[in-house]
Amino acid sequence: MKCLWPEVPVGGPESPAVTQSKKIRLLIVDDHPVVRDGLAAMLSYQPDMEIVAQADTGLAAIDGFERQAPDITLMDLSLPGMSGVDAMLAIRRRNPKARIIVLTTFSGDIHALKALKAGAAGYLLKDASRAELLDTIRRVHRGDRCVPATVATAIAEHAGDEALTNREIEVLRHVAAGNSNKVVAHRLCVSEDTVKAHMRNILFKLCASDRTHAVTIATQRGFFAL
Repeated sequence: MKCLWPEVPVGGPESPAVTQSKKIRLLIVDDHPVVRDGLAAMLSYQPDMEIVAQADTGLAAIDGFERQAPDITLMDLSLPGMSGVDAMLAIRRRNPKARIIVLTTFSGDIHALKALKAGAAGYLLKDASRAELLDTIRRVHRGDRCVPATVATAIAEHAGDEALTNREIEVLRHVAAGNSNKVVAHRLCVSEDTVKAHMRNILFKLCASDRTHAVTIATQRGFFAL
């Protein structure tokens, strides 16, 4: 696990007895019951942690946070109705000091940047080890902000890239759905030449060899989901 920012501990080391009396209160947010149950079962065995609430939607996460005021929220990004990013933004509008760790399958730099800009203190992939998850929870509780080295590397690799515009992303969404330039032009009420110009820019910005390659890169990085 690599922290993008230096460790900022709050207070000194505590004895086991003190740690027991100050358990890390956790809210688990994931729309898959098996994932929630698995996390709850694993974390409840930790002497310094306790599960105070679970939620399966973004709205339920906001409600659970307001009711329980957890120390740490584990937030999935892909949720029904409201995304994890939107739920984080809503929670942090109410409580800017909320500490949220994203727990997701999305490793793309765009996904991670959106989450970090929304206020996530940690970004962890669901294939992380048990030890990594526990370490991240404890570090974030102390005041750190952490992401995996692979995600940090992806962010750094694309830091200087020219971003796709909203219009270019919209064009690529239509292309990803299997539409020709002519159909995309009709749906966006623009000329076919305009769509072709957008596609040239998209291929250049993503260093893609063709339309299919561009769609693959865009979905992997997190510009949109198929």
